[in-house]
Amino acid sequence: MTSTFDRDLAPALAAMARKAGRVILDVYETDFTVTIKANQTPVTEADARAEEVILADLHRIAPSIPVISEEAGGPVPPGPAPERFFLVDPLDGTREFIERNGEFTVNIALIEAGRPVAGVVLAPAIKRMFLACGEGHAFELPARAETSDVPERGAWRAIATRAPRPDALRAVASRSHRNAQTDAFLARIGAHSIVIAGSSLKFCLLACGEADVYPRHGRTMEWDTAAGQAVLEAAGGVVLTLGGEALRYGKGEEGYVNPPFIAWRHRDIATV
Repeated sequence: MTSTFDRDLAPALAAMARKAGRVILDVYETDFTVTIKANQTPVTEADARAEEVILADLHRIAPSIPVISEEAGGPVPPGPAPERFFLVDPLDGTREFIERNGEFTVNIALIEAGRPVAGVVLAPAIKRMFLACGEGHAFELPARAETSDVPERGAWRAIATRAPRPDALRAVASRSHRNAQTDAFLARIGAHSIVIAGSSLKFCLLACGEADVYPRHGRTMEWDTAAGQAVLEAAGGVVLTLGGEALRYGKGEEGYVNPPFIAWRHRDIATV
């Protein structure tokens, strides 16, 4: 059951994602510098500036809820995660950002008891925004890049998944991280077509019916997936580990690393 707080929180998450998206696009339009982090992944000024915006707004609207975020502004704490916390990836798809293909996103999710119960995914360069505030409450919002204002609820387009034809499955795969295990899985399920996309946008393509399955056999972090999973599951989809279990969050003892998983557009076709 979605709490009143979560429903009221959703527009605030959308507004802060828009603010972060504007900051990101300001950097995107410049000749920015790329730095390589200790884990050998790239980072730019846009990552840090967007995180600063999001963390300030989360502290303002929900000061009692801890935040775990990817970049230096929100260091990952050791040990078990809180029962309720925010997960933030201020710029998911930094490689897509660097390559300027538009497929990068702002991700903000609320986790409760290991599940993503609310979240927002904004792709500011291609002007798509997705919002979730509990089961059966998934939406695509108009995403004008020039403002942080959130459209009235009447402009929110509800999205809900339907079971696709099993003989015509459309898969979406990572632009930067596709591997042999992914190709073997797609061959096994008989994927009819494959769409290549970056960042958490892949979950949202499933949620709005533009693809049916997203396999991920490579490494991801919890902040990479939480907001997208919130949107997909609110729309009626499901995300399963290769053992057939729900993908859970708050795995602090494991460094917040996800196991391989399969995201499905609809629960009725889910398999691993």
